[in-house]
Amino acid sequence: MRFLNDIQPPYDLTYDDVFMVPSRSAVGSRQDVDLASLDGSGTTIPLVVANMTAIAGRRMAETVARRGGLVVIPQDIPIEVVTEVVSWVKQRDLVLDTPIVLAPHQTVADALSLLHKRAHDAGVVVDDGHKPIGVVTDADLSGVDRFTQLTEVMSKDLFLLDADIEPRQAFTTLDGANRRYAPAVDGDGRLAGILTRKGALRATLYKPAVDAHGRLRIAAAVGINGDVAGKAKQLLDAGVDALVVDTAHGHQESMITALKAVRALDPQVPVVAGNVVAAEGVRDLIEAGADIVKVGVGPGAMCTTRMMTGVGRPQFSAVLECAAEARKYGKHVWADGGVRHPRDVAMALAAGASNVMIGSWFAGTYESPGDLQQDADGRLYKESFGMASSRAVRNRTSEESAYDRARKALFEEGISTSRMFLDPHRPGVEDLIDAIIAGVRSSCTYAGANSLEEFAEKAIVGIQSAAGYAEGKPLHASWN
Repeated sequence: MRFLNDIQPPYDLTYDDVFMVPSRSAVGSRQDVDLASLDGSGTTIPLVVANMTAIAGRRMAETVARRGGLVVIPQDIPIEVVTEVVSWVKQRDLVLDTPIVLAPHQTVADALSLLHKRAHDAGVVVDDGHKPIGVVTDADLSGVDRFTQLTEVMSKDLFLLDADIEPRQAFTTLDGANRRYAPAVDGDGRLAGILTRKGALRATLYKPAVDAHGRLRIAAAVGINGDVAGKAKQLLDAGVDALVVDTAHGHQESMITALKAVRALDPQVPVVAGNVVAAEGVRDLIEAGADIVKVGVGPGAMCTTRMMTGVGRPQFSAVLECAAEARKYGKHVWADGGVRHPRDVAMALAAGASNVMIGSWFAGTYESPGDLQQDADGRLYKESFGMASSRAVRNRTSEESAYDRARKALFEEGISTSRMFLDPHRPGVEDLIDAIIAGVRSSCTYAGANSLEEFAEKAIVGIQSAAGYAEGKPLHASWN
C-alpha cells in the first residue's frame, strides 16, 4: 500500500480518515478474486469472529466456518464446554445447515423458544426414528395457544432433499418447487440437515474453512494468567485449529511468559497473541512465539478503554505499522475492532491485515448466543457486552473468592450492556458476510488485485476530511 501522492500523514488515522483511489485493473470479475489468507489460519474469506461471550458460540462457529471464516471461542468458557463445542462444530456438514429438531409432543412454546436460534427460521418435527414428519415456522405458531402440541399445527406437506445433493442442483430444485427451504435426509430417510435456497446458492460462492481432515475450523482463546500451558494443552487436545493468547494489554511481561509457555508445547496450529498497536509490541510477541499478532486497543464498539485510560491508537495507522513490522519476520497481523462498514474491512486489508476480527457487528444476528428480545417498538435485538465489562469480569472470576471478585468488579472498563438490533434486511450473520465480502471483492477489483496479498501491495490510499467521509455516505431521503 502507498499513500496518494506519497504524502505522509501528520497524525494517526482511523478507517474514516482514509479512502482508496481506483487503479487500472485487469481483474474481469470480483468473483475471480481469491480472498484466502496466507497466515495459516485456513480462512478462505478474511473474517474472524472475535472471542466475545455475547458473540462467539457454536452456531456462530458453524455458520461462519461454512462460509470460510473463523470463530474464536472466548477464554472464560469452561474447557469441558469448549471441548464439546469443538467436537460438535467438526461434525457439522459443509453444505447443510444444522436443523432445529423438535418432537411431535413438544409444544408451540418449545418451538418458539428455538426458532430464532437459526436464520432459516424453521423447525423440523421428527419421529422416534429421526425421520421428518413435519415442519413448523413462525406462521404456523402465530395466534396458537402456547401449550398446543406441534402435531396439531405442523405442516405435513413435506418436500425433502437428498443429503448428498449438489448445491447448484439443490437451488434449482428448491426454486422450481417454489420452496424457500427443505429438510435433507440420508439414504435411510433420517434427517441430516436443512437447506435453504440462499444457503444452496452460498455453497456455490463460498469455500468452507476446513482442516486437513475436511472438517470445519474453529479457534479458541486462553488468557495469560493461571496455568496457561495446561489450558492451552487442553485446547490443543480438543482439536482447535488456532490458539489465541489474549489480553487487552498484549505488550507486557505476563504475555511474553505465557507465549513462551504455549510455544514450548510445540503447537501444530497458528499461535495468535495480542493486543498491541505498535511495531515494538509486534516484534516482542513474534520473538516470544506468536505467528499472528492481534492489533487494536480501544476501537471496538463495546470498548471504553480510550475514554477511561487515554490508551489506544487510531486503528488504520496501528494496523499499517504493525503489519509492516510483522512482514519483516514473515508473520501476520489480525486487525481487531473498529469496523462498522464493509469499507472498513477493506481498508484494514489494504493496511496489511491478513484477517479482520469482527465483534459487535455480528452480535445482532440470529447466530449469536444471546436470546432474541423485543423492544417497545417491536424491534428485535440481542444484548452485547464488552470483555472488560462487569458481566464478563463476573464470568471470568466466578471461581474466585467474593473479596477478589468485588475488587476486580471495581475496575471493569467495558460497556456492561448494549442493544444490538437485528437488521430486518440482514438478520443473519451470513447476510452480513455477503455484504462485507461483496464490498471487499469490489475493492480488490478497483485496486487491480487478484488476491489479498496483491491488494495490500497495490492499494493507493488517500486522506480525507470529515466532510469527505460524509460525502461518501448514501442519502436515505431527499435533501430538498
